[in-house]
Amino acid sequence: MTAARGGTRTPDGRQLGPGGGAPALGTTPAPGTTPARCCPPLAGPEISAEEAASAAALFKALADPHRVEIVNLLARRGEACVCEVQGAVGLAQPTVSFHLRKLTEAGLLVRERRGVWAYYSVDREALARLAQVFGEGAR
Repeated sequence: MTAARGGTRTPDGRQLGPGGGAPALGTTPAPGTTPARCCPPLAGPEISAEEAASAAALFKALADPHRVEIVNLLARRGEACVCEVQGAVGLAQPTVSFHLRKLTEAGLLVRERRGVWAYYSVDREALARLAQVFGEGAR
């Protein structure tokens, strides 16, 4: 390799970046050579754009740590009313109700009215849609 302004050149004329690393930006391969590809191109995603948008809405609802705690609690327990969730996560009742409403509106929770009480449970299909994003490699 020989020194050149702004980097180093290889014997075949390619200009390398400082320290002999990757080719400098804006350089072209030497005439008669083909740039090496680092990897073959990836196949497209296995979920549709619509499925990705749906999953993104679910992830957005989980962007608050308290909501993640609530979903985890209900996924393990099965179902609970507001007062039970409140006791488990240590938040004020209006705050718990707010988070439960956001999770229900997003489709992560199912709300069932029993008399004056509302019981919440995880929508298993929504969890399956989230798991689909990560594919088999996530297990």
